[in-house]
Amino acid sequence: MEKLTISSLQNPLVKKVVKLSQKPAERKRERLFVAEGVREVFLLINARYAIKKIFICEAYFKKDEDYPLEPDSFLSETIFVSPEVYDKMAYRSNSGGILALVESKFIRLEDLNLSANPLFVVLESVEKPGNLGAILRTADAAGVDAVIICDPQTDIYNPNVIRSSMGCLFSVSVVVCDSQSWFNWAARNKIANTITSLQAHKPYYNADFTKPVALAFGTEADGLTQVWYENSSEHLIIPMLGIIDSLNVSASAAIIIFEAVRQRNSGKD
Repeated sequence: MEKLTISSLQNPLVKKVVKLSQKPAERKRERLFVAEGVREVFLLINARYAIKKIFICEAYFKKDEDYPLEPDSFLSETIFVSPEVYDKMAYRSNSGGILALVESKFIRLEDLNLSANPLFVVLESVEKPGNLGAILRTADAAGVDAVIICDPQTDIYNPNVIRSSMGCLFSVSVVVCDSQSWFNWAARNKIANTITSLQAHKPYYNADFTKPVALAFGTEADGLTQVWYENSSEHLIIPMLGIIDSLNVSASAAIIIFEAVRQRNSGKD
């Protein structure tokens, strides 16, 4: 079959990809997003996302042994593009010469399959894509059951979320909902909410994370809203030993998440 190749910067598909990368409203309206990079495309394929088109620039594309993709294996959805076209379409530089146009996936709380002893990460009103991406990487590394994003201030399919998560947006179950829906679902499934706070007195390492638990974090500027204090059974603090009184939210999340992992793995061979 003859390769379909695009070399014109004015091609409607090229313009569509650029618009989807730049405009959250367009992603919401079309229910589509763009993912670029060999690792990212490999992970979203493994996560069974519905891929509409794959664009490859052969001049840039390099195989990766850790994320094996074969351009010829995508069959009819593959479109080859010139370097000039790829440079226009790509949101970031050095993204590996491959990008995908993908149907957005929205997981509901009711869709989650609970493990025997679930561990959740909850983010209220997260607004910085870099923080969301970093926490998704930590969640993947720790093997959490899901990341719950309550009342978000950023689009989860923002290209900067995909980039900073290194594709872990696709390897972790992510649910977007409002806080009250989470409280109701967590109560029905006996999931305890735990928060960190500068006003708390109990160090995080004295908490019991071995039971079903959700670790909740708020925004950099304001932390969690009052409703989370009212609906959480544990209020914890990360003791600060220096001049600064707090950490970046992604650093705080990593500390608490891996303390939970440590406790849960303690005593195992």
